[in-house]
Amino acid sequence: MEPIAFQKIYTHISQVTKATCSLHATGVGNEEMALVNDRLAQVVKIEGDLVTLQIFSGTEGIPTDSEVVFLGHAPQLPVSEELCGRFFNAYGHPIDGGPEVEGQLVEIGGPSVNPVRRKQPSELIATGIAGIDLNNTIVTGQKIPFFADPDQPYNQVMAMVALRAQADKIILGGMGITNDDYLFFKNVFENAGAIDRIISFVNTTEDPPVERLLVPDMALTAAEYFAVEKKQKVLVLLTDMTLYADALSIVSNRMDQIPSKDSMPGSLYSDLAKLYEKAVQFPDGGSITIIAVTTLSGGDITHAIPDNTGYITEGQLFLRKDTDIGKVIVDPFRSLSRLRQLVIGKKTREDHPQVMNTAVRLYADAANAKTKIENGFDLTDYDKRAMSFAREYSEKLLAIDINIEIDTMIDTAWKLFGKYFSYAEIGIKAELVEKYGTINQHKN
Repeated sequence: MEPIAFQKIYTHISQVTKATCSLHATGVGNEEMALVNDRLAQVVKIEGDLVTLQIFSGTEGIPTDSEVVFLGHAPQLPVSEELCGRFFNAYGHPIDGGPEVEGQLVEIGGPSVNPVRRKQPSELIATGIAGIDLNNTIVTGQKIPFFADPDQPYNQVMAMVALRAQADKIILGGMGITNDDYLFFKNVFENAGAIDRIISFVNTTEDPPVERLLVPDMALTAAEYFAVEKKQKVLVLLTDMTLYADALSIVSNRMDQIPSKDSMPGSLYSDLAKLYEKAVQFPDGGSITIIAVTTLSGGDITHAIPDNTGYITEGQLFLRKDTDIGKVIVDPFRSLSRLRQLVIGKKTREDHPQVMNTAVRLYADAANAKTKIENGFDLTDYDKRAMSFAREYSEKLLAIDINIEIDTMIDTAWKLFGKYFSYAEIGIKAELVEKYGTINQHKN
C-alpha cells in the first residue's frame, strides 16, 4: 500500500510479542489503524508516547526495523444500500467475488445510543420458531443470547431465524465459523431467495483469531446505518460470542495483562456490554435487536463469558436435546425473555399469556412425573396424561424445526389442552376457554 501525504511513518519497533508490537510515536489516536510491515494492525494501548499495536495476522517474521504507517483513522465501513446481499470479511472487504461497496465511510465501534433518544421496546419480532415466539417472545430493541453446547446446531438455528424473522434487514456476524458453516449460510440464504435483505460479516477458522474482534462492530455499524438513516427494523445475529471473548483473551494475555476469572480479561464485562448496548428502539421507528450465540464449555453456565452475558442481556434462550423426541428444543425451563410482557397479550392475542403459562406448568408436571418413575413411584392418570402432553408439546411447539405463525402456535396449544386435560385442570379463565378453547370439562 502506497503511503499518502500526512501519514505518520515510523521505522523502529521497541518490542514485539506474539500478537502485539510497541513503538514510540506521537499524535496517534486510540483504536487507530496502522500497517506494520504491510500487515493491518490497530492501536490498543497508549502510555505517554509508547504505543502498542495489535497485529491481526500475528507478528511472526516482523523485524524491529519494520515500517509502521499510521492511517489516521479507526476501522471504517462504507455504508449504503450496496451492502445488501453481500458477504464481507472482518475488515469489511467483499469475500463473495463482488465489487467493493461504495458509500459513506463510517468508523466502527462508536458509542451506544444516548438513553434520551431511546424508546421503550414495544414491537414484536416474530422468528417463526414456536419455542421463542410462544414462550419467550422477542421485542424490537432487545438483546438476548442463545446459550448452547458446542455440538448443538446453533448456526442452523441462526440461519432459520434469519430466514423467518419479520425484520427489514438481517445482519449476520460470524466469528470463528468453519468454512462449512460459511458455505451453509451462503447457500441457505441464496436458495431461500432472501439474500437481498441479509448482510454477512464473516471470520472463519482459517482467518486470524484476533480479526474476530472487528466482526461485531462491523455488523452493528451496518445495523446503525439502516436503523437510523433508513428507519428500518434490523435484526443482528452474532455467532459465536465465546470465540469473540477468546480473541479478547488472546490479546489481553499477550499484552501481559493480569487475567480475571477463567483466564478472561478484566474488561470482559465492558467489552461485551459495549456491543450488546447497541440494541435500541428509536422513537421514529428504526430498531436494532441482537440475538447472539454463546457456546458453553461443558454446559458450564457459571463460566465468565455466559455469566457476564447474563448480567448484560435481557434474558436468555437455551437449546437442549429432548431425548423423548430426539430433537433439539428451546428449553422452556431455562429460557426467559425479560421483555416479553411488553408485547404478549398486547401485540398478540389476548389468550397468549395464559396459554403460555399453562403449557409450561403442564410441562413441569410431566417433568415431576418422570422423577416419580426414576424414584420407583406409581403414576396417576394425570401424570400419564401430562407426560403424553409433554411429548406432543415438544414435538409440535418446542422443537426448533417448527415454523408456524404465532396464532397457529396458540391454537395448537389449545388443541393439546383439549386432548389431554379438563377445564379445571388447565386453570384458564372461563371467558378465554369459551372464546378460544375446546376443553372437555368432564375429562378425568
